[in-house]
Amino acid sequence: MKKDLFAVGAVISAIALIFKKSDFGAHPTASDCREYNKRCSEYNGRRFTYPTEWAEKGLDEDQKLSGKGTVPKDKLPVYTPDFSVIGIDKISITWFGHSTVLMQMHSMNILFDPMFSERSSPFQWIGPSRFTRPSVSIKELPHLDIVMLSHDHYDHLDRRTVQQLATKTDRFIVSLGLEKHLEHWNIPSSKITTLAWWEQVNINGLDVICTPSRDFSGRGLIGQNRTQWCSWVLKDEYHSIFNSCDGSIGGHFKAIHDKYGDFDLALMECGQYNKSWHYSHLYPEEAVMAAEMIGAKKVMPIHWGAFVLSSHGWDDSPERFVIEAEKRNLCVITPYFCETFSLDAPTVSNYWWRNYN
Repeated sequence: MKKDLFAVGAVISAIALIFKKSDFGAHPTASDCREYNKRCSEYNGRRFTYPTEWAEKGLDEDQKLSGKGTVPKDKLPVYTPDFSVIGIDKISITWFGHSTVLMQMHSMNILFDPMFSERSSPFQWIGPSRFTRPSVSIKELPHLDIVMLSHDHYDHLDRRTVQQLATKTDRFIVSLGLEKHLEHWNIPSSKITTLAWWEQVNINGLDVICTPSRDFSGRGLIGQNRTQWCSWVLKDEYHSIFNSCDGSIGGHFKAIHDKYGDFDLALMECGQYNKSWHYSHLYPEEAVMAAEMIGAKKVMPIHWGAFVLSSHGWDDSPERFVIEAEKRNLCVITPYFCETFSLDAPTVSNYWWRNYN
């Protein structure tokens, strides 16, 4: 009997140790919850919600097009980025795969949802692993003025990446609740700015605005939706940029356009979808529809090309995206991995994935 109790105690202790030292992060306190309740109408005192009046059904079926595997057989091309300093009225963009994007805007380096680890998982010995890797390491990135974190899923909020970025980042701007994870990982609170939906902060003349999305949050089996998820708007006197981050179709796209008008560029999430996740991820055709709703002049598909999180072909996302965009006469940007391009330059749209299996 004592041996059995000892074994049970050892298992419980091991689980507790794993949770304490793992990437699961931390939950908001009672005081935090009271503050969230004051700042966010979509918070019920315990969990964040999506407004029922914005809920839309979306497309009935997921019309998968690609016959390729979930992982490419060929080695995909990866470019060397150019981090040259640009003028305040110019924008350069580098996509590192999935949703990690460096936006050089308003003479600042702004990194969205950085994920440089090998696996999208709380543990690096199990979970979805990369099939493409950035051509540069975190150490080789330029100094970052802002790191933007949209929600706390592992493919968007990676503890190892965040901790490595801490010494070269001036400020982390995060959706409400994510500050608890960062503080748990020893990121100084003085470096963290939290925003709820429709809140904004001005950084050296650049407006950074937290906007709605339709998703969910959580890093474990318990504690779902205790942190908020969001999309982002960046605006200055020269350009207006939208990043959908993760999230399904819904009335929030029209609400964002009603408030902020057309956008010069929309980064649209369009990968890792299936019927079970229809109300947290966009089908590629829906991503194009949403880009049209917000009045995007140019669109770029993201959230694909790095990890296998669903069952569709690795190139299903961009192929369906560009076909739908062509039908709607939208200008599509499809750069190679780690290729830096200027928003003012001729559009980068070579549909390169068609040359690889």
